[in-house]
Amino acid sequence: MLSKRSSRLANLISARYSIKTMTISNTQAADGRRYSTTVGASGASTTRDTTIGSVNQYPDECIMKEPIGEAARAAINVAKATRLSAVGPIECSLNGFQLLNSPLFNKGSAFTLEERAAFGLEGLLPAQVNDLNAQVERAYKQLCYLKTPLAKNDFCSSMRVQNKVLFYELVRRHIRELVPIIYTPTEGDAIAAYSHRFRKPEGCFLDITDPDSIDRRLANFGEDKDVDYIVVSDGEGILGIGDQGVGGVRIAISKLALMTLCGGIHPGRVIPVCLDVGTNNKKLITDDLYMGNRFPRVRGKEYDDFVDKFIQVLKRRFPSATLHFEDFGVTTGRPLLQRYRNELACFNDDIQGTGAVVMASLSAALKHTNRNLLDSQIVIYGAGSAGLGIADQIVNHMVTHGATVEEAKSKIHALDIRGLILKSMKETSTPDQHSYADEDADWEGIDTKSLYEVVKKIKPTCLIGCSTQAGAFTQQIVQEMHKHNPRPIIFPLSNPTRLHEAVPEDLMAWTNNDAMVATGSPFKPVDGWVISENNNCFAFPGIGLGSVLSRAKIISDKMISAAVDQLASLSPLSKDPKAGLLPPLEVINDTSAKVAAAVILQALDEGLARIEDEVQPGKDEYVTVPRDFDACVEWVKQQMWKPEYRPMVKVEHRHDIHTHQF
Repeated sequence: MLSKRSSRLANLISARYSIKTMTISNTQAADGRRYSTTVGASGASTTRDTTIGSVNQYPDECIMKEPIGEAARAAINVAKATRLSAVGPIECSLNGFQLLNSPLFNKGSAFTLEERAAFGLEGLLPAQVNDLNAQVERAYKQLCYLKTPLAKNDFCSSMRVQNKVLFYELVRRHIRELVPIIYTPTEGDAIAAYSHRFRKPEGCFLDITDPDSIDRRLANFGEDKDVDYIVVSDGEGILGIGDQGVGGVRIAISKLALMTLCGGIHPGRVIPVCLDVGTNNKKLITDDLYMGNRFPRVRGKEYDDFVDKFIQVLKRRFPSATLHFEDFGVTTGRPLLQRYRNELACFNDDIQGTGAVVMASLSAALKHTNRNLLDSQIVIYGAGSAGLGIADQIVNHMVTHGATVEEAKSKIHALDIRGLILKSMKETSTPDQHSYADEDADWEGIDTKSLYEVVKKIKPTCLIGCSTQAGAFTQQIVQEMHKHNPRPIIFPLSNPTRLHEAVPEDLMAWTNNDAMVATGSPFKPVDGWVISENNNCFAFPGIGLGSVLSRAKIISDKMISAAVDQLASLSPLSKDPKAGLLPPLEVINDTSAKVAAAVILQALDEGLARIEDEVQPGKDEYVTVPRDFDACVEWVKQQMWKPEYRPMVKVEHRHDIHTHQF
């Protein structure tokens, strides 16, 4: 008697052998005949830049393909490990101006002569055929002519909607220079000016005044086979600058750009989503050019029902996709994560991503100085979403490594605008804040509103800033901490840069270069000491990639903890004591691949991965993920999208086969 898994495999095999593929030979191409009459079993995959969603989606008729050029003909039957494998040629159904206007398929001056002839591009491009190196050199020279960060941000945005390969390769080669341009701090200025600088729409806009249209609006981006990763924001808590209304769509776009740049998520298999629920930014509401809903933010049941309808549509339409919450407000971010984290694979970067990268930095610093996490005392200055997310991740990591929840929370001391959070403040604290409250009796006679007095009593191992209060970590506070801690770990994380609690140059000077510092924005080295940026891009791309490739049902605490351990293990401190706490940006793809592998293996261990229920393209067997870590990393890398021009195969578009976005 066949097992359920074997029976399903037999049905898929049967479906596969009813499929026929037509390919064109060199001779037939010369004769002008588009497709051969030779047929064979198809091995097509489901990547955006190849073909379909799953084997049984093939109808019983021919799929016609014409490889263009020797490279395409040689690679057309390359084996693929999964339906998301990013190897081999790409299939394209566009021609002429349509092709040149497609940021996913456009190669610009890099189209070969054969491709120009096959895709109707003759006469539409200059005679010279460039390679990607020449295009990047030209683009970088154009970028360098621009004088302001915002002008450079505009240039990059324009390139992103013209030629994604060129955009991502340009940023990859100049990653340290350009990440601050395409993300924080410059992107915050672009978001604030969104309605005034609007040029071309990107993303999906969901309007709270029309909740019944959610499915129709998302249908523009396809079906389950078309989408892997979705970033959603309601624009309330943008990059330390607050409520930006509909301009919040740009934070979703920017976050997805980092997912592709750092994590290899295919840029044509994503959706940036803006939930337009109004805005409390009076400047926007009274601005004649503002492009969003001009009424105060909707709260309460109407807001909750709107978000729930969005989530339920996602679960039906894109059941394999990972959902990434971004820059929601203090009153909505944590409740939404808590409500939905056990319903689908979802992740809040401001809470879990920030917490993961901070925990990884803390682990690396403790390991380098031979200290134990469970013996640490942590002061968190700023108990909003980010601060509480960091606290949660530290607790989660301590529990994973042997502590009880109560023991872990006793190590954390959180302050907000009222000072240290105490048990007696229950009525004015959120439940999440109150869970970290200190006992009043322990603080009798001490001014708990003073960060200096809190540091003096606690003698913290680590001081973390999420307050957006510039200069809050004064010389007096830092030197008091250093008095009791020979290697103080200090993380001023508030963004943008002008809101940092302290600058690295001061922290190093006040501690005779003993401080171990990581910041929320990039800073130059201080006297040869590298200042790591606690940028979430070290965590969320790997976690998101691991979720996508494992087809995770949910993203568990242990999956995130596995990501933390892996990221911490990559710290360069073991080789150079002046190196940063985290790996350099220049190796971010390798970092993300290793973090993703750790997440995947943990998901498999917990029974949360669905990837091994899928059949390998072109084979009569299920996908098997390597359990050896290094082999799993290589398996991950085979599925990471890379900014490179791949050979092309001309096809006729089939909605049920080819993916949706161009």
